[in-house]
Amino acid sequence: MSTTSTAPAVPVADGNKSPAATAARRAARRRVALVWAGRAGLAIFVIGGWQAFTTWGVVDPFFFGQPSGIWQRLVDLFRHGTQFGSFYANIWTTIQEALAGFVVGALTGVVFGVALGQSRYLSDVLGPYIKMVNAIPRIVLGSIFIVAFGIGVTPKILLAAVLVFFIVFFNAFQGVREVDRNVLANVRVLGASRMQITRHVIVPSALTWIIASLHSAFGFAIVGALVGEVLGAQSGLGLVIKTAQNNFDPNGVFATMLVIAVIVLGAEWLIGKLERRLLAWRPPAPSEANSL
Repeated sequence: MSTTSTAPAVPVADGNKSPAATAARRAARRRVALVWAGRAGLAIFVIGGWQAFTTWGVVDPFFFGQPSGIWQRLVDLFRHGTQFGSFYANIWTTIQEALAGFVVGALTGVVFGVALGQSRYLSDVLGPYIKMVNAIPRIVLGSIFIVAFGIGVTPKILLAAVLVFFIVFFNAFQGVREVDRNVLANVRVLGASRMQITRHVIVPSALTWIIASLHSAFGFAIVGALVGEVLGAQSGLGLVIKTAQNNFDPNGVFATMLVIAVIVLGAEWLIGKLERRLLAWRPPAPSEANSL
């Protein structure tokens, strides 16, 4: 006669429903709510104080504008456009110039940074010239580009590309120099070619530095496009700002700056998504885990 015994079922703790996990999710949601509340409170404090001081006459709205006037001017720009065409067309012109300059500057910065970071000879030969060009004031370069290429989109793209290039180049260069030498020695012993080392070791290792530079690089691309438009252009947000300045219209200046801020924040969000995708293999650092 055979008997079968059944062991009592042992409850398996569900990690997703455990009290610790539930408390962590609540703490995360609470922190997000506090962050957004702080952001909203700061915006209300600044905008409300600005509106109140200009209304009470503490601050002259003729020079510093007024939030209510800025909003009205922004609505007017979107509805009626500018003397250079629709406001949407001017926004698109600046975005095109900044995007083109961003792509050109980032690609050339990565290529030169990786190349010079691996070759001490190239870095010794080209290093002084790169530093000399980097020391030239950007507004001077913008004037040179306009003289050489006219007031079309080309000088704006070049100026934006120059600003982006140096930011990405120095980060890529330093990222290559920071690659673990033990890892490089091991892959060389395993017979990896120079191209394989660059593709599978150096570039992934320097990618953290490169992506970090892109966060500020797009803002500089916008700055390059705007400076070029202020120096000479047929359309663009820089020209809108320059015209508002010449007409003593601070509300128009701030309204256009608000649009630029929204564009940069949108680009920052997209770059953040790209960073999470490209660096998904990397565990978050403690500083990143505790950051905003």
